[in-house]
Amino acid sequence: MKVASLVYNLEYNETKPAIQVLMETETGKEIRIAFKEGHVMKEHKTPFPIVVEVFEGAIDFGVNGEVHHLKKGDLIALEGGVPHDLTAIKTSTVRLSLNKMDSAKRVEDVANKS
Repeated sequence: MKVASLVYNLEYNETKPAIQVLMETETGKEIRIAFKEGHVMKEHKTPFPIVVEVFEGAIDFGVNGEVHHLKKGDLIALEGGVPHDLTAIKTSTVRLSLNKMDSAKRVEDVANKS
C-alpha cells in the first residue's frame, strides 16, 4: 500500500511550476504540479498517454491550438504524441498521471524550459 497527498507539503516556485512525484506504482506515476497564477508549461508532447486533473484552481489546457478551460475537478486525457500546453489562470494544483515508462524528469525539463 502507498499513500500520498495532493495538499501536504505543497510548495510553489516563484518563476515556474513546481513538480513533485507523489507516488510510483507498478503501472504508473502520480505527479503534483503546483502553479502560481500565470505560470506556463510551453507546448510539448509525451511519448505515452496521460491524464491531467485540476485538483485546485483553473488552467487553460491547449491541445493542437484549441484551448480548453479546465477548473477544479476537471480531468482531461491525451494519447501520447499530442502537442499540448498549460497556463495557470489561477494558482492551481494539478495531478498528472503518467505511464510507468514515462519519466518525471521529462516533466521537470518541460517546466524548466517554459
